[in-house]
Amino acid sequence: MPNIQSAKKRVKVSEKKNLRNRIVKSEMRTSIRKFDAAVAADAQNANEQLSATSAVIDKAASKGVIHKNAANRKKARLAKQLTKAAN
Repeated sequence: MPNIQSAKKRVKVSEKKNLRNRIVKSEMRTSIRKFDAAVAADAQNANEQLSATSAVIDKAASKGVIHKNAANRKKARLAKQLTKAAN
C-alpha cells in the first residue's frame, strides 16, 4: 500500500474504474452470448437481439471501456454472422 496521499487516491480511483470496466465488459459479453444463442435458435429473434447487442457495445465504447474501432469491428462481425446464418 502506498504512503503518499496522491498514490493512495490513485489506487482507490483505479479500483473504482476497474470495477466499472469489468461490469460493462461483462454486460457486453453476456449480450454477445445471448445473440449467439438467438442466431442458433431463430433468425427473427436474432435480428432484434443484434440491435440490443449493438447498443450495449456502443455504450461500452462511449464509456471508454473498449476502443470505438473495436466496437465497430465487433458489430460488423455480429452482423456478418447473422447474414451468414440467414442464408
